[in-house]
Amino acid sequence: MSALRRTVAAMALAIATAALSAAVPTPAAASAALPTAAIAVGDSFISGEGAGAYQPVVDSAGATQGFPGWTAPNSNAFFCHRSANASLHRAALPGIQDRFNLACSGGQPHDIAAASSARPGGRQVAAQLDQLRAVAQTHDIDLVLIGLGSNNSSFTFGGVAEKCANRFIADAWTGWWEFWAYLNGPVEQKPCTDADLATAAQLSAATAETTAAVRQILTTLREVDADGQHRVVLQDYTNPLPLELDPAYHSEDGRDDTRDKFRALGAERYAAGCPIHRASLAPGHRFSQGLGTIVRSTRDTLAAEFPGADLVYLNVQRAFDGARLCERPTSPTGTLATPIRLMDNPPNGTFVTSLSGKDKIAIQRIANTCVTYFQTCQESWHPNAAGHQTLGQCLAGAAVTAARSVACVRGSDGAVTVS
Repeated sequence: MSALRRTVAAMALAIATAALSAAVPTPAAASAALPTAAIAVGDSFISGEGAGAYQPVVDSAGATQGFPGWTAPNSNAFFCHRSANASLHRAALPGIQDRFNLACSGGQPHDIAAASSARPGGRQVAAQLDQLRAVAQTHDIDLVLIGLGSNNSSFTFGGVAEKCANRFIADAWTGWWEFWAYLNGPVEQKPCTDADLATAAQLSAATAETTAAVRQILTTLREVDADGQHRVVLQDYTNPLPLELDPAYHSEDGRDDTRDKFRALGAERYAAGCPIHRASLAPGHRFSQGLGTIVRSTRDTLAAEFPGADLVYLNVQRAFDGARLCERPTSPTGTLATPIRLMDNPPNGTFVTSLSGKDKIAIQRIANTCVTYFQTCQESWHPNAAGHQTLGQCLAGAAVTAARSVACVRGSDGAVTVS
């Protein structure tokens, strides 16, 4: 073949090859894998209430809210109290690159799909599902920690705690005949009963609300998760108080909490972090167990609806065994929960740690400060930083278990097991 013919043939082959390449595109380069993420949604036991080191929170208008001052409206987004010490940040989670705490103290099932501010008492934050969708745009969500059930349209944990503590304080400092008024009217002085905390009908309604909200979360995850692979851990609640107080807190000056007026005992229990009637303790634990039933029922119902979903129920009701408030005579030292702490009016960031020597007018003023400026007392009876460290161990176990339901238990030696 002449040189010219060889050149023409080569050109023809080149043209044909180019045409074939244009007709059959080469496979696109694989997109870079998104970084993995763990997220937390729900309420105060997930957000890190009580653990300190609260981080700025972006509000529903897109503005970052740092601490706004003790007299700011409690609706401020900062008071979601998202803590750097929250269990999400303390758990050992191999393979997780980034963590996003989207939970909000006081969060309710309503707040999952709607802005919290759209309901009475809500905070100025966007719907938690909207926040989740934003994370999914930049991350592959592999783990979701959910804490829902303690707050709903029927009852809230804060309301229950305030009710029982205020009854004890009123009983300790005032006689049954003294009708001096707290804000919102006179305070009952009898111990809390089961019906005072949550009725069967209220627990049933709360279960329906919680199940509907978690269903929305699972549906959204199915739509937005990059690879469709994620574990969802539904955590319940641990009671900050024991079933029985240490004998050191049973009486003071020969007076117990079954008689009228017992100020020295009231001051002693407040200092220890447990201003509560002993008779209120058992109903309180039954209430906590009821919250656990809400979470477990939600998990079981949705496991049937989403047969391919990786759902784990994490029972933490015994995670604080031996380290609850007033379970030992050294309380609150060494406990895993934040004691009830109030401020005087006007609030300035200094907590009242002792009520000894205060008269009923001072007690009334201090108690009313909590009502007017709820942020001054909302940490009370929540896990502290050490408590969230323990809950982080619980989460770490739930993140890798093959079981569908696990219990996190603190042993007498302080060791935590998840099984």
